[in-house]
Amino acid sequence: MAEFYVHVGQQVEVAKTIGEADVYLFAGITGDLSTNHINEQVMARSSYGHRIAHGALLVGFMSAASTRMIEMYGTPANGEATPVSLGYDRVRFLGPAYIGDTITVRYRIAEVDPARQRSLATVSVCNQRDEEIAVAQHILKWVPND
Repeated sequence: MAEFYVHVGQQVEVAKTIGEADVYLFAGITGDLSTNHINEQVMARSSYGHRIAHGALLVGFMSAASTRMIEMYGTPANGEATPVSLGYDRVRFLGPAYIGDTITVRYRIAEVDPARQRSLATVSVCNQRDEEIAVAQHILKWVPND
């Protein structure tokens, strides 16, 4: 069997402190101006106590980890295939990500399917206390170049 572009067990991490600018820029780009994300006074009275980052912003950080995986381990595909995302399955938000939290995204290749030219990764997002706050599975399609 020919070598695939990535291998089971390969893993990368991406860490970032979520800034107020991240949340406001994302809110402006998407139009999601929910009180949960932009109104500290209202959220101070909620069970969360503070504004929380958009879940979709966390998925964006998952995408950044996917890009890092491709850059670090997918180089054998250069000229042979173009990796593209087929999507995220089983996305779950397990806890809040607050402005000021430092999150770490762990992206690990869990399966490869050379026949279908796909890789499946498990993705986990933890905060600075190592509490898991989001999970997903990510599917990459390695589209052969002609």
